[in-house]
Amino acid sequence: MEISTERRVTPPAQPLTADEVQAMDAYWRACNYLCAGMLYLRANPLLKEPLRPEHFKNRLLGHWGTDPGQTFIWVHLNRVIRKYDLNMFYIAGPGHGAPAVLSNCYLEGTYSEVYPEKSVDETGMLRLFQAFSFPGQLGSHCTPEVPGSIHEGGELGYSLSHAFGAAFDNPDLIVSVAVGDGEAETGPLATSWHSNKFLNPIRDGAVPPILHLNGYKIANPTVLGRIDPEEIENLFKGYGWTPHLVEGDDPNTMHQKMAAAVETCILKIRSIQEEARSTNNPVRPRWPMIILRSPKGWTGPEEVDGHRVEDFWRAHQIPVLDVKANPGHLKIVEEWMRSYRPHELFDDRGTLIPELRGLQPTGERRMSANPHANGGRLRKPLDLPDFRDYCVSIDNPGTKFASPTEALGRFLRDVMRRNMSIFRVFSPDENASNRLQDIYQASLKTWLAPYKPEDADGTNIAPDGRVMEMLSEHTLEGWLEGYLLTGRHGLFNTYESFAHIIDSMYNQFSKWLEKAKLEIDWRSPVSSLNLLITSLVWRQDHNGFTHEDPGFLDVVSNKSAGVTRIYLPPDANCLLSVADHCLRSVDYVNVIVSDKQQHLLSIWKRQSSTAPRGLGFGIGPATTPAVTPTSLWHAQAIFQPKKPWLQSRFFAKRFLTSRSGS
Repeated sequence: MEISTERRVTPPAQPLTADEVQAMDAYWRACNYLCAGMLYLRANPLLKEPLRPEHFKNRLLGHWGTDPGQTFIWVHLNRVIRKYDLNMFYIAGPGHGAPAVLSNCYLEGTYSEVYPEKSVDETGMLRLFQAFSFPGQLGSHCTPEVPGSIHEGGELGYSLSHAFGAAFDNPDLIVSVAVGDGEAETGPLATSWHSNKFLNPIRDGAVPPILHLNGYKIANPTVLGRIDPEEIENLFKGYGWTPHLVEGDDPNTMHQKMAAAVETCILKIRSIQEEARSTNNPVRPRWPMIILRSPKGWTGPEEVDGHRVEDFWRAHQIPVLDVKANPGHLKIVEEWMRSYRPHELFDDRGTLIPELRGLQPTGERRMSANPHANGGRLRKPLDLPDFRDYCVSIDNPGTKFASPTEALGRFLRDVMRRNMSIFRVFSPDENASNRLQDIYQASLKTWLAPYKPEDADGTNIAPDGRVMEMLSEHTLEGWLEGYLLTGRHGLFNTYESFAHIIDSMYNQFSKWLEKAKLEIDWRSPVSSLNLLITSLVWRQDHNGFTHEDPGFLDVVSNKSAGVTRIYLPPDANCLLSVADHCLRSVDYVNVIVSDKQQHLLSIWKRQSSTAPRGLGFGIGPATTPAVTPTSLWHAQAIFQPKKPWLQSRFFAKRFLTSRSGS
């Protein structure tokens, strides 16, 4: 396929009037004021009196450096949302960027709608300040408690893959994602730039990344931050993007530059989608992105005690410390916070003035209130066929062989056919190897890059494919998480030994899910994250020792029973029952371990709907029956009912952790 060369779209170089610049800058100042207040204040939130030591928190915790850049991005996204009536939400990739998102969420009123005690007045503002970085309340990441968030960002590297997962099968949605230049150094993020080769402009939404180069991490310069503009532009052109550079530190000039760049991206996205949809030709475009180079800790103190702070790594966390005991530091903070002129931004009650509220989108057009960021509200159950129609018939247990995953592939094929806009399968170049190739009868693998003639002979790729294959477990897992958190369904399959690559992603998602499910009543249930672990340790017939590692279950089993389930179906028919159950479930991480090789069938059709499904040791409830590994079940099937003790939970666990079983 050719790369699209759709017509260029360019707005005016100075798209803002003087009044618009003034208003947008005032809104930006309001956001930055709230960010600073969250870091420092526990009293006197509107600075109605001079700051005194007792107005400051006893312990200063949080991060300032990324906040002004992200609030700058947000105010410019709000402008195009209002101008073009866009369906958009925001993902904050840079680490510890919660104040930027919280400030906007609060100003837009969404936070007060969800948490009425944080009202849009002086009292509510103070409670917001006091809650930030206080135990059990607001953290420095965009946790599940934050309206509008699907990405916490505690572990860096997944913002872009989450954004693309959200955009798949959401043709009217734009997911704007800020990528930090520290985050951009991670392997998962670096690979996820290739996600643009899998976004179909006919059926999918759009992801305009904003790479935020503020130059520094905690105590070091960033790699991309020190690359000259020509080199970094060529880097992203090589990735297949059309980059637009916005660079500077003068707010008035930067507002004009950013407004032009953002509007250019939106118009380019519309042009790409209109061309593809009107011609029904999903040619891979060069999607637009923005490279924003602005100072770290922008608008904050330039210097403290003779040390550079703004535009340096010292702005990363709390830029001015020891304010209670050091009058000079207290003065710096007070001058800094008063430089935002809060008396011009908020009325006497502490409410944002009407002129600035008029810059906000309304209702569900607010990024903090976009329903896609609470995807359970949009979720529709899968239309599933009867799994028993796919069971392998046997006369007696232990007399016939079948591949469990091959039987599952036939079931998933028809799941796909019935749910062609809300279900996808994800695999790192292993879907056919894992014997799920029958899915291709319903839908091929997504591919918008060029074709070769020989690809028609079994490569199974197409622009409208729904099987997502890329040799990056991180990117695929991130796609799936974004897809689920915005209300859809999916299944990830991979080799057992390489499931470890996403160990920490599994950990982070489980933490998110536990909070969302058990502690936050306004988040609606989302489809479960289903992981099929196959190509097992016991049957690595040609790959050998490098491909033998059952240890992913060790990681899974130490997570909360409230969100985690392990399934060890012994044969094809039991696997079908397990898959049916897992695809119907919500708010769990379901880990299914089942081999792809031929195995004896132990359960026949009439038993499969009541077959044991979950492994009980420390994971499921006490009533969950244990399921032993495949080879043990075969022996049990032959000798049952004379030897019921073979169902021992501890017997199963020991064989999971020791190849010899001793």
